[in-house]
Amino acid sequence: MLEVQGKGAYSRLKHESGGHRVQRVPVTESGGRTHTSTATVAVLPEAEEVDVHIDPEDLEFDVFRSSGPGGQSVNTTDSAVRLTHKPTGIKVEVQEERSQRQNREKAMRYLRARLLKMAQDEQQAAEAAARKAQVGSGERSEKIRTYNFPQNRVTDHRVELSIHNLPAVLAGDLDPFIEALLAEERRRQLGATNGHESP
Repeated sequence: MLEVQGKGAYSRLKHESGGHRVQRVPVTESGGRTHTSTATVAVLPEAEEVDVHIDPEDLEFDVFRSSGPGGQSVNTTDSAVRLTHKPTGIKVEVQEERSQRQNREKAMRYLRARLLKMAQDEQQAAEAAARKAQVGSGERSEKIRTYNFPQNRVTDHRVELSIHNLPAVLAGDLDPFIEALLAEERRRQLGATNGHESP
């Protein structure tokens, strides 16, 4: 795993997701046969911090009399709080503090913690699904690019672009592929827009 930082890093590198096929003749291969291996790549934007917004309209408060031990007055006032978050159905009950205000504040903290955990779990599930969709199964038919060492050639199968300078590509010169893939993406977007507007 590695992190790439810089202006437009994700938009320029997102097309690297998928299967990268390598064809080479290993030094240990006495018969000179070409061996093929595949590496799968997933490119994901850095996850944003999950922010939990609680709409007061989504909350339902109930107060009730505390039960159990707790000293004087604990059973004589409606200080316990039950908080229900209507969209998720999460319920929080707090009767630890003497005052309704303290129990209400604590219930809100507990609710926020549970909603944050739920949002983080959803985000992680979405990231895992995105990674799985990008990587694919690693089958040869899913390849996006082939690095052919014997022919000193790198071919991107999505835009049918071949470059006969494999060392330069391996050293990081991906610009010809990136530009071609971005151009193809723009062409598809324009085609989709024009198709949508046409009767």
